[in-house]
Parts: sequence; structure tokens; C-alpha cells
Amino acid sequence: MKATVYVETTVVSYVTARPSRDLVIAGRQQLTRDWWATCRDRFEVYSSEHATGEAAEGDPEFAAARLRELAALPQLKTSNEAITLARRLLETGAVPAHAEEDALHVAIAVVNGIDYLVTWNMRHIANATMRHRIDDCCRTAGYDPTVICTPAALMEG
Repeated sequence: MKATVYVETTVVSYVTARPSRDLVIAGRQQLTRDWWATCRDRFEVYSSEHATGEAAEGDPEFAAARLRELAALPQLKTSNEAITLARRLLETGAVPAHAEEDALHVAIAVVNGIDYLVTWNMRHIANATMRHRIDDCCRTAGYDPTVICTPAALMEG
């Protein structure tokens, strides 16, 4: 059985974006494109209605490209359980109070028992200093936390 992966919006954005002039971001974009093309099939990859809503925003050309990529993935629903867990993540400070969208990504992955949440959001999701708070909050709510990582962490060496 393949491990499961929840793809958050930043990943599909890096897959479809115009190459950045910022060397760090350009490197992340290329790594993400490589993962998408060569490693993704090792996993059962999911996204969500929530990610699709975010991906539809912005420049119409790039939004359409993001939506094409997401259309090929099974979409997890935003359940009442996910909304409740997202609120708890925000209330406990596991995720900053102003990062509701990010808390919902974490909650959707967790309540669906997803093995890995893949993201480039280092500020509120893939943040080592916040990770233990997110994990503790999920466990207190009765859920096993998902492993939060970047695409780089899921590439074979």
C-alpha cells in the first residue's frame, strides 16, 4: 500500500509558476517540478476542495494551470471535523490566529489520516518551531498528526 500525500496549494503553485528570478525560489520550483514528474507516482496523492478554491485565485492563466493539475487528484472534503480541528489549532496558537487557511490545510490532512502534508509554506505549516505545537494539538484532539514536509523530503536520495 502506498503512503498518502496531501498536496497543499504552494506545491501546485510551484509546479505551474513562471520561473522565479529569486534563486532560492527557482530552485524550489525546479525541485517541486521534478518531484511532481518523477516521484509523485510512488504515493497516493490527494488535494482538497479548499486547495482548489485557493488555486482558483489570482492570475487567470496561472489559476487555470493550477486547476488543471489539481483536477487529476482526488479531492478531500472540508468536513466538520476538519473545521473543528482547524479552530483548535488556531485557538491554541499551534497555527497563528491570522492563518486560518493554513490551519485548515493541516486539519484536512490530519482528519483524513494522510501520511504526509507536502508544502512550501515555511511560515505557518512546515515550520520546525511550530511543529511540536501542531502535533500536540492534533494528539490532544484524538488524531495522529501528519508528517509535514517539503517535496524535497519525499525524494529518493
